[in-house]
Amino acid sequence: MADHYQNNVYHQGGGDSYGTYGEGGGPDGYGYQADYPPQEEDAASDVTEGHDDEDQMYEGEYQGIPHPDEVKAAQRAAREKSREGGSAASELEELSEQYEDIMQDCGHGKFQWMLFMVLGLALMADGVECYVVAFALPSAEKDLCLSNAEKGMLGLVVFLSMMVGAFLWGGLADKTGRRRCLILALGINCIFAFLSSFAGSYGFFLFFRLLSGIGIGGTVPIVYSYFSEFLQMDKRGEHLSWLCMFWMFGGIYASFTAWGVIPRYGWGFSMGTELQFHSWRVFVIIAALPAVTSLVGLTFMPESPRFLLEHAKHDEAWMILKQVHDTNWRAKGKPEKVFTVTHIKAPKMAEDELIEIQSGTGTPVQRWAVRSLTLCKLVLRNMASLLSAELRFATLFMATIWFCMAFSYYGLSVWFPDMIKHLQYEEYETKVKTFHRERVVDVRFDFPLKNQIHKEGEYKRDTFIGIEMKSVRFEDSLFDNCTFEDIRSTNTVFENCTILSTVFYNTDLWEEKFIDCRMENTTFEHNKHGCHLDSVEENDVLIYLVSFLGSLAVLPGNIISALFVEKIGRVRIIGGSMLISAGCSFFLFLSFSQSAIIALQCMFCAVSAAAWNGIEVVTVELYPTSKRATAFGVLNALCKLAAILGSSIFASFVGITKAIPILLSFAALVCGGLVALKLPDTRQKILQ
Repeated sequence: MADHYQNNVYHQGGGDSYGTYGEGGGPDGYGYQADYPPQEEDAASDVTEGHDDEDQMYEGEYQGIPHPDEVKAAQRAAREKSREGGSAASELEELSEQYEDIMQDCGHGKFQWMLFMVLGLALMADGVECYVVAFALPSAEKDLCLSNAEKGMLGLVVFLSMMVGAFLWGGLADKTGRRRCLILALGINCIFAFLSSFAGSYGFFLFFRLLSGIGIGGTVPIVYSYFSEFLQMDKRGEHLSWLCMFWMFGGIYASFTAWGVIPRYGWGFSMGTELQFHSWRVFVIIAALPAVTSLVGLTFMPESPRFLLEHAKHDEAWMILKQVHDTNWRAKGKPEKVFTVTHIKAPKMAEDELIEIQSGTGTPVQRWAVRSLTLCKLVLRNMASLLSAELRFATLFMATIWFCMAFSYYGLSVWFPDMIKHLQYEEYETKVKTFHRERVVDVRFDFPLKNQIHKEGEYKRDTFIGIEMKSVRFEDSLFDNCTFEDIRSTNTVFENCTILSTVFYNTDLWEEKFIDCRMENTTFEHNKHGCHLDSVEENDVLIYLVSFLGSLAVLPGNIISALFVEKIGRVRIIGGSMLISAGCSFFLFLSFSQSAIIALQCMFCAVSAAAWNGIEVVTVELYPTSKRATAFGVLNALCKLAAILGSSIFASFVGITKAIPILLSFAALVCGGLVALKLPDTRQKILQ
């Protein structure tokens, strides 16, 4: 075997060695050999006896369709001719071309599909994270006694933490490895998501969700960079688009499990006297399962060989590429195919070498501090290089597209359910019943009181036992010698009331619900301390249904973009989809009912999915390997910043006007779509 390797290395002037594979040879150091080791003459007749698979007529030859191997050989020849006609290629350009040829020889098969599933689950976890707090909040806000300001901060911290995570992990992945960073990011997410389900106070819940979001924020930039480096050029756009479907699966999974778990309060249990482990906490744990599954799968996956080659780790990269090659061809029933590459160009990146310190120098903390500081400097330098002369315009164009798309998409994603809630509230208010100056004496109230206003009433010796009071308001009323027992209330207040000789036993009516009231001889016994969940009706199934339909509507956009991304190009898909989405948002002026808003939401999500797929594919292809995850992380962080601005601005106009959110969304999408049409076509571009 050693002799076989030695005979398959073409030595170029200067001492650099390049791997040889395929057939033929070339003056540039890219020689090729047959797929099999050289045979002795005596053995040749045994091997070639009968009909070889390679000698058989392949289907399509009679129709004049070129054999796939001929297509690959023609592509290689074209690249060699391009090198001969142009200036001398740099080491990185030579590595890019050689790596593309190796990936074509490895083929697309079982290995890529296994990695597809593992990374898809990580992307699914990112999609789930965007919904967890929103679905758990209606219950958590009562369980944790959250004010409106605290609820707003909790919703904001999700995107804020994911923004920090994308920025942090994207930069680290280009310096320390895709697989390593993804494992750390998912591990952090799983640990703190689990801890957040046991948080007994708002502060701890906010802190744990913050750290959980920082972890999961690194998945998107790493997943796309990682997977793209195992794909050959003609498969890249299609399979990256199929990978995008897992984000949709995340939304569907979150909506379905929230609907199945959260309204079922009976699933909860008590942990001591302080912590009530209600069903929303169970949902938080279940929502972390995709991240846990992906984390387990990643332990069986290798590091990106392209990353290893960029960092001059030739032997490790060679072993991984051989693993990919053998796994794919064995699964295809051709275990005899031999991985013939013996040496791959691995340029040394001297400026990126970390400072090595002798083990006896300083304390362990000092050595760790020096290494960490050096790593931070390298990451920041890599980020600054995104605005270098050769990448400046690509970065500015992509930043504009990411920001415009995210501002509109996430803004409307918040606006749609909020508008539906507003329409429900308006409809509910039209049915309010008003009672004026009623006089009730010696009456037992054992039926629910809902959506009522009682003004200047007089209640003497009345009993309110075991009932629910929802959206009830007592104004300027008198309660004399009454009893309230086992009461559950929602949005219920007593204002300017006089309460005499009245007993409140085992109720959740505390001081905040009595506004400017006068009390004499009134007692509160066994009052429910803290905050308590409202009834099942508070968790409107329509909230989950709207999110479920919006996520499901992404499916057609994903399928169309995956099937046509190679045929019509990424640029046309992005530009066309964003302009069509702008048209969909403009039709929101015609939405005056819940069903109309849901229909337009589904249409908008379906078209937007195609734009997102194209944006993510182009982002991968525009940047070189040494900056790919960094660029994706920076752009994804900008996306989360746009999401914060969009959701905050759009939500503030709910119930005030529809015009401003619609016009802002329309303008952002048109701007982003026009800029996208200026991007270069990257379909036939080798991954740099």
